[in-house]
Amino acid sequence: MWLRRISSTAVTALLLAQTGLLLFLVSRPRLPSQAGGEERVHVLVLSSWRSGSSFVGQLFSQHPDVFYLMEPAWHVWSALSQGSAAALHMAVRDLVRSVFLCDMDVFDAYLPWRRNLSDLFQWAESRALCSPPACSAFPRGAISSEAVCKPLCARRPFSLAQEACRSYSHVVLKEVRFFNLQVLYPLLSDPALNLRIVHLVRDPRAVLRSREQTAKALARDNGIVLGTNGKWVEADPDLRVVREVCRSHVRIAEAAKHKPPPSLQGRYRLVRFEDLARAPLPEIRALYAFTGLSLTPQLEAWIHNITHGVGPGARREAFKTTSRNALNVSQAWRHALPFAKIRRVQELCSGALQLLGYRPVFSEEEQRDLSLDLVLPLGPSSFSWASSTAKHPGP
Repeated sequence: MWLRRISSTAVTALLLAQTGLLLFLVSRPRLPSQAGGEERVHVLVLSSWRSGSSFVGQLFSQHPDVFYLMEPAWHVWSALSQGSAAALHMAVRDLVRSVFLCDMDVFDAYLPWRRNLSDLFQWAESRALCSPPACSAFPRGAISSEAVCKPLCARRPFSLAQEACRSYSHVVLKEVRFFNLQVLYPLLSDPALNLRIVHLVRDPRAVLRSREQTAKALARDNGIVLGTNGKWVEADPDLRVVREVCRSHVRIAEAAKHKPPPSLQGRYRLVRFEDLARAPLPEIRALYAFTGLSLTPQLEAWIHNITHGVGPGARREAFKTTSRNALNVSQAWRHALPFAKIRRVQELCSGALQLLGYRPVFSEEEQRDLSLDLVLPLGPSSFSWASSTAKHPGP
């Protein structure tokens, strides 16, 4: 059983050791990545909690060419929960790099010695871990189901995750534990990686509404974001976490727009959840094209099904990708939140609203008026090689 608390000295020692290992590995030449000799593509879905990232993760996970893991750095924050988000950045980055390279030994520091696939956080969200060679719950090209996969594959050996990872052309990781872009620069220049960054954002007002539905589940992460030295934070009446999340999105987007290193050219794409909700298929086609994937007829039918359900989904499904009405989900906050709280979010996140193209509301009447479009177009100069509003084929 992993200990709940680790001393600050141990945290520092682990971070230094991992940083030294990264510097050594970055200097190594890039090797062929799979049997066909083609270079593997690595995709980081960079987002924050309650921003539609589980949905976007499943768009990749269900693709037959993708090995996907949902938030592998959850294990870092779970083991080192006395650290702050900034202090844990390097440990998170180094774990992400290792998983991109299908080196699952990196989990030795965070998981029991005897372990199965089910020891990975949200492992059954990965179609690849429910399909050969990891498990045979589903054929490799089929759409997987977490409910079916769990009882059939939970006890499969952990070593099969590495074998499965190495058999795919794309490795996609979804992460919510990066708060600036600069920490990822070593990965962009790493000769062993072929990295693409999908920066997923969502209207902060919608994020707040969703966070309020899942407050208990986010308590430990809130404490790390706020640097409380291991104290969990469930109640956040001053919206401090939402403010930090907004600031992080501004830092990331501004770094990509105004001060991008050459290694970021063509490797960053800003995606708004609301754009995905309004036009799923054309947006997803563009997203797949950015990462070197194509939309299959089977995936197209599945995407239509999960974005054209009834209603916004039940609270118990908050962390699941189920059939919902995506447009209703994106606008649910306009009915659910009191105007006073919306006004406060707009004050704390004014920079994010302006930069990411979300119109503020100035009265409860405007809030409730669904004919008033609050998602503004991003200009052609915004994120010139990143914008999710770039022209792309129709559905």
